[in-house]
Amino acid sequence: MKEIVSRIRKWIGLPGAVIIISCAATTWLISCAANQQSGQVSAAAATGKGGAELWAENCIRCHNIRSPSSYSPAQWEVVMMHMRVRANLTPEEHKKILEFLKSGS
Repeated sequence: MKEIVSRIRKWIGLPGAVIIISCAATTWLISCAANQQSGQVSAAAATGKGGAELWAENCIRCHNIRSPSSYSPAQWEVVMMHMRVRANLTPEEHKKILEFLKSGS
């Protein structure tokens, strides 16, 4: 870390280095806090809810909801693999939604 700071100092001077490092640290802390908070809310929301309810709540935010029979179980696996990351779904939410979608195929 000291080497990185000294390289930044040499490149842009001490005031610039302090500003860049402070901004990077602040961004990182805010990002971590937001990820932790959204994970806690998501996990709490998943408790007791079924796959159909989670599917309706999470997917309708960005999509016109498709019928579970729109895709094969294998296709839903691929779709849900990508959407788990994009929608910030917890493992429990992902599992419940995927089970629901596969059951309708």
